[in-house]
Amino acid sequence: MSDALPSAAPSAEDPDRGERLRQLRLERGMTLRELARRLDLSPATVSAVENGRRRLSASRLDRVAEVLDVRREDLLTGERSGVELSAATPAPAGIPPGGAAPRPRGRDASDWRVFPPLVLDPPLTAALAAFLEFGYHGATMRDIAQRAGLSVPGVYHYYASKQEMLVAILDVTMADLLARTTAARDEGRDAVERFALIVECLALYHTPLRELGFVGASEMRSLVPPERARVAAARRAQQRMVDDEVERACESGDFAVPRPHEAGRAVVTMCTALPQWFDGQGPATAEEVAAQYVEFALDLMRYPADGRHRASAGTSATTGHASS
Repeated sequence: MSDALPSAAPSAEDPDRGERLRQLRLERGMTLRELARRLDLSPATVSAVENGRRRLSASRLDRVAEVLDVRREDLLTGERSGVELSAATPAPAGIPPGGAAPRPRGRDASDWRVFPPLVLDPPLTAALAAFLEFGYHGATMRDIAQRAGLSVPGVYHYYASKQEMLVAILDVTMADLLARTTAARDEGRDAVERFALIVECLALYHTPLRELGFVGASEMRSLVPPERARVAAARRAQQRMVDDEVERACESGDFAVPRPHEAGRAVVTMCTALPQWFDGQGPATAEEVAAQYVEFALDLMRYPADGRHRASAGTSATTGHASS
């Protein structure tokens, strides 16, 4: 086969790459013969690769990554080199050997003002705590494993890397937030009310779920480029929801702000910064803070005071608190 693994003198990195392939294969409980069958190669050829005597062609490398359900970079960079994995390593409860843990998804956002406890799997819960304490780059897989009550290899049964855990945290954050703000917006009768409801939702989200909000705001820079672009696109979609209502309110003459797009960004930034100071221990509740932030946002948009009762009706009626 023209795309078979070519025979060549191994480079200095080939033995390590072959060992990474063996570790990944064993982690998934896959025999050498089974991997060879799925790659349409002979067992002898795969053995030669694992022992550093043959190199992976570019297309075969992609195929191996697909079969083992890992990133191509896992085979190239060896993020997990030095981690001892074996076929005897037990999978965590509820996860089949070599299987992947179900990823968290956005929750039901139909009642967007209600925030039940967020349930994540043990490694993701541990990763969130470690990122909050040490930051992404300061947290180690050993820190995460200890917090989760797992071995380091046990964590790898759930997630292929620390990067994958950060991506999962940001994915569930953005999915939940977008669903909630969409539900909030859809309750509004006009652009001003929709804007006020979105702001209320943003402020509420970043108080009870401030841990997710803090990691989402502070660790975007830690994402690798493809994932960063995808998460950034979700954040832009969130910003556009605000921008659209500001633009409509300006067109109707309700808002008099001279620079609507800049004002819209300021409002979102104001809400996403709440996790930096709100800890739930102060005199104001999350609902009161949200009502205050709606007032701040309407002031920024230069919305006349005599129209406030209409824009803030949803907030004051549902929280039971007057804005201050």
